[in-house]
Amino acid sequence: MRHLQKSSSAAWVRTRIALAAASAGLLLAGAASVQAADSGLPQQIVVQLRGSDSLPGVLSSYGLTLSRQLGPRPFYLLRTVAADDLAAKIAALNADARVAFAEPNLRLRDPEARKRSVWAIGRQSDYLDQWAPQQLGLAAAHAVSDGSGVTVAVIDTGVDFNHPALAGRLRPGHDYVGNDTDASEEGSTADAAYGHGTHVAGLVALAAPGAQILPLRVLDAQGRGNIWNVAAALLHAADPDGNPATADHAQVINLSLGTTTPTKLLDKVVELVTCSDDDDGEDDDDYSDPGFNRDRERCDLHHGSVVTAAAGNGGNARELQYPAAERAEGALSVAASTAASRVASFSNRGPWVMIAAPGEGLTSTVPGGGYAVWSGTSMAAPLAAGIAALLRAQQPDWKPVDVTQRMQDRSARLCGSGLRRVDARGSLDDEVPPPTACP
Repeated sequence: MRHLQKSSSAAWVRTRIALAAASAGLLLAGAASVQAADSGLPQQIVVQLRGSDSLPGVLSSYGLTLSRQLGPRPFYLLRTVAADDLAAKIAALNADARVAFAEPNLRLRDPEARKRSVWAIGRQSDYLDQWAPQQLGLAAAHAVSDGSGVTVAVIDTGVDFNHPALAGRLRPGHDYVGNDTDASEEGSTADAAYGHGTHVAGLVALAAPGAQILPLRVLDAQGRGNIWNVAAALLHAADPDGNPATADHAQVINLSLGTTTPTKLLDKVVELVTCSDDDDGEDDDDYSDPGFNRDRERCDLHHGSVVTAAAGNGGNARELQYPAAERAEGALSVAASTAASRVASFSNRGPWVMIAAPGEGLTSTVPGGGYAVWSGTSMAAPLAAGIAALLRAQQPDWKPVDVTQRMQDRSARLCGSGLRRVDARGSLDDEVPPPTACP
């Protein structure tokens, strides 16, 4: 893994402004056009088998080879030969009674890289004293809970482990892009998503200063990744050492990323980590295989993890982003709101979005020890994750669905929208009525 390139915030911003000018023909964060569905990686198929004992037969029947498996679970990443018709092979697998589902290994991105969002220079004082914490009532909330004892996993581009604002808050992570244990940011200021994960981690730390952060790198410096690596990171966050008896899991997991194509793999894995029910409406017990025994034990012992997922920056209700749009129990799809208590113009919205959080013009940490201002639903989701961490510290016996329901029940109505914004103080204190953001 390459070492993080150090640079001053001012130099970084000059580079980003130049890139923005060069990309004038590309979509910005506020653009409202609907994008084409994300494609899959060549020769790669993701499958879940109804029983792991059927793997040899399936490989033989379809001329496939095994690349990876998600622990003992019957989720497999398979490879075809180059000449195969991938779509035809997937269709045949989905018609096979031994197969629960088959789909491409879909590409995904962080919403800001997808829309070529750019950011501007910030200062430490802006980070510590900005509009979002005041609007959320974080100071009062921290008098009740600061998130101590809770871990929040940040599944993103990695983090700057040397940033002063994150000192003492970062757990050892994993890099699923480089396949090693160093989850540091890679790349340079010329890369579209460089600093994204560090910015997200800083917002988690702002909302939950007592919480630990578990960085898991699944996106490269251009913000590109795939669903297989995200699924692996989700399961890592839920049980890092593979032993359900040890309480090393992340009680909250943030996903400031997504794909515009529905994915069964992420749907199933989010269900596993939140310990929610299989609600796909099909008459099959998708989790009866012995490979899921550790997940059952984990859910009995630790109740599962809350998942917060960015709703995306399409600026409309039509451009669904997954896994946010799956609306799994114990998970929150998060839109971005403004200082004026409105839905941000760039934010996706609609009935599939469950809650909003501040996401416009937020100052947070960036590589090299600096600070920068960025806008996006990727910035809203970690604030919601931080508030979920405050609740999990206060109510350790609550299930993920209890936490997400509480956050929705104690939220504030946004102006001109049916969406509601999360409120930290109201979520933690029954005696405090949620604010009326828009009378």
